[in-house]
Amino acid sequence: MISQFFILSSKGDPLIYKDFRGDSGGRDVAELFYRKLTGLPGDESPVVMHHDDRHFIHIRHSGLYLVATTSENISPFSLLELLSRLATLLGDYCGSLSEGTISRNVALVYELLDEVLDYGYVQTTSMEMLRNFIQTEAVVSKPFSLFDLSSVGLFGAETQQSKVAPSSAASRPILTSRSDQSQKNEVFLDVVERLSVLIASNGSLLKVDVQGEIRLKSFLPSGSEMRIGLTEEFCVGKSELRGYGPGIRVDEVSFHSSVLLEEFESHRILRLQPPQGELTVMRYQLSDDLPSPLPFRLFPSVQWDRGSGRLQVYLKLRCDLPPKSQALNVRLHLPLPRGVVSLSQELSGPEQKAELGEGALRWDLPRVQGGSQLSGLFQMDVPGLPGPPGQAPSTSAPLGLGPASLSFELPRHTCSGLQVRFLRLAFRPCGNANPHKWVRHLSHSDAYVIRI
Repeated sequence: MISQFFILSSKGDPLIYKDFRGDSGGRDVAELFYRKLTGLPGDESPVVMHHDDRHFIHIRHSGLYLVATTSENISPFSLLELLSRLATLLGDYCGSLSEGTISRNVALVYELLDEVLDYGYVQTTSMEMLRNFIQTEAVVSKPFSLFDLSSVGLFGAETQQSKVAPSSAASRPILTSRSDQSQKNEVFLDVVERLSVLIASNGSLLKVDVQGEIRLKSFLPSGSEMRIGLTEEFCVGKSELRGYGPGIRVDEVSFHSSVLLEEFESHRILRLQPPQGELTVMRYQLSDDLPSPLPFRLFPSVQWDRGSGRLQVYLKLRCDLPPKSQALNVRLHLPLPRGVVSLSQELSGPEQKAELGEGALRWDLPRVQGGSQLSGLFQMDVPGLPGPPGQAPSTSAPLGLGPASLSFELPRHTCSGLQVRFLRLAFRPCGNANPHKWVRHLSHSDAYVIRI
C-alpha cells in the first residue's frame, strides 16, 4: 500500500503527482524528497529513505526519479518491483520514458495510474489487462536521437539485409484496443552495450567494463514464438571456447524467465514466447579483456605559463574503430581551473564546435569516422592562477584541469563482439503481410574517463 506516487525530473521539477490516500503533506513531500536526495554526500543515493514516519522508495530511470511513499511497514522490495514495472509500462505506452514524453502524455500517465493502483493498492500491471481499459492515445513526437539519422542505417531485418527502420519506429507506443485493427506486426530487437573505461595519464588502461542487454519490443500477439540466434563463438567464462575463430567471451550472463535454453548450449539459440510490450531477454557483463581495441584514444599536451596565467591545451583524438564504422554525437568534456575568462581555438574540421560552459571545455564532434584522427588547440587565460614572474612554462597540468570524459554512440558496433545471427518468428498473420523484423546493434559510453 502506498500513499503517494510522483515523478520528478533530474532537476527536481514535479512532472506527475498522485496522492492516493490524502494522509500526507501534499505536493511539499516531493520537494522534501528532492532536498533530502541532493543533500546526501556522494553520487549514489539510497533507494529507501525515511523522514519522520514516512518512507521514500525510489528508482532512477532515464534521468527521471520515480518515487513512492508509504507510512506502512511493508517490504521495500515489493515497492521497487512496482516502480520498475511502472517504468516499463510508461515506456511501452508513451513510446519511451523521458521528461518530454511524460510531459506530452500527462493524461495517459494519470489514466494508467488509476488503473494500476486503487487507493494505494496494486490492482494489475499486466499489459494484456490494461489494454482493455486504457482509452487515451499516446502523443508521440519525433525525438532527436540516434534513430533519426536515417543515413546511418541502424536497423536491419537480418544481418545480411540493409533495410532501414522508420525514424519513429523505435519510439512507437503500444497501441490501445481501439486501434488493434490498424496495428502492424513488428518486432524490434536491440543489442545495447554500455562501455565504462578509465585510462591513466600515461595512457595505460586501468579499468574497462561492458554491460550489455538484448532488449525485445514486440507488437505481435502475446505468445508468438520466436528464436534468436547469437554468435556461435559466444561463450561464458574463460574455460569454454567455441568454434574455430576467436571466442566472443563474457564473464556473466543472465536470462529472462521466459527464455527457453534447450538450444543455447549446442547452437546458441534463445527461444521464447514473449508478451506484447518490452522485455530484456538477456543481460551480460565483460570486464578487463575486450576482443577489440578501445574506440578512442586521447593524447593531451598541456603548457602552462605560470607568470601570465596563460594555459594552452592541445588535444589529439584518435578513433580506433574499423574504417567502415563511425561514432556519432561525440562530446569531450574537460573540467578547467577556476577563473577561465577567455578561449581561443583551432579545430581540425569546420563541423566541430568548442565552447566554455559551467567551468569546463566542451568539444563537440557530430560524426567521427573509424581510423581518423582529430585535433584541437585551445588557449585560455586563467588570471586566478598566476605564478612567480619570469618562470618558464610548465608541462604539468594546473590544479583543476581534467580528467577528460568522452560521450559517444557507436551504431552497428558491439564492444564485446556479440552479434545476432538471425531472428525467426513462428507467427503466421491472417493476411499476406509478413511481420517486420528490425535488429540493431549499438554501443555507447557510460563513463569513459581519461586522466590528464
